[in-house]
Amino acid sequence: MSEHKVILVTGGTGLVGKGIEAAIEQEGKRPNEEWHFVSSKDADLTDRNATEALFERIKPTHVIHLAAMVGGLFRNLKYNLDFFRINSKINDNVLSISHEYDVQKVVSCLSTCIFPDKTTYPIDETMVHNGAPHDSNFGYSFAKRMIDVQNKGYHVQHGRKFTSVIPTNVYGPHDNFNLEDGHVLPGLIRKVYEAKENNTPFVIWGTGSPRRQFIYSLDLGRLFLWVLREYDEVSPIILSVGEEDEVSIKEAADLVVEAMDFTGEVIQDTTKSDGQFKKTASNAKLRSYLPDFKFTPIRQAIKETCDWYVANRDAARH
Repeated sequence: MSEHKVILVTGGTGLVGKGIEAAIEQEGKRPNEEWHFVSSKDADLTDRNATEALFERIKPTHVIHLAAMVGGLFRNLKYNLDFFRINSKINDNVLSISHEYDVQKVVSCLSTCIFPDKTTYPIDETMVHNGAPHDSNFGYSFAKRMIDVQNKGYHVQHGRKFTSVIPTNVYGPHDNFNLEDGHVLPGLIRKVYEAKENNTPFVIWGTGSPRRQFIYSLDLGRLFLWVLREYDEVSPIILSVGEEDEVSIKEAADLVVEAMDFTGEVIQDTTKSDGQFKKTASNAKLRSYLPDFKFTPIRQAIKETCDWYVANRDAARH
């Protein structure tokens, strides 16, 4: 009989946590795994005592650390210092208390925004610290980078198995569909839904030419389970579809239009800026471990996400 695992998932009620939960349901719960998905309602992770109390109550053997203070472009621009200090506090509390409580493994979630602004493509795991991140969210990015520094430190100094993953653009059910703070795909889904509801044109901001690698939250959930159970490196691993599966914003918008059965007018507002043209990441390291992993086709995944939004739209808009 394999050892009993008690797995604490911080930030466990958001998009990625729900993806992990769905992946567990899909593959069937393992009898030796006890899962605890917690949110900021359960503990304020910026508070060391509250974080210790959470660990004392759950007594985890494994931690998936997703909790973070996040925000869209404009919030980041305005509050870079807050993003750095609050996220650094959360991360230090989770990692140091995991060490104190003899947690066997911690998997923290980073973001592709941590990579240097000036870089060559495709980006890979060796490039994390090669230069400054983009100026718009340097506070958040540096706080996330420091997780990698701490993971290395806990390994070198204490022999700990603390690691991290770097997903590309995640989307799926339970996303943030708020137009100010949300990401590209949920924003497109909400705009198409409202254009259809109000019988108005659907407006795509910018030229639609920037390219992104989108990963479905359920696929990411399945990969998180693999990392938790099998991945033994301390250095990060990029979790993403391949470079060949990168799509333009316009292609993503067309898939949303199709999934939502929208027959109205589509307008591109080219007075709006495009943002970064591409952030292509290499998934060669992932493929060296999992050459046969099958990602959900983007058309199917966008359809499932649109269906979820339509069924849950009132809750999803906040």
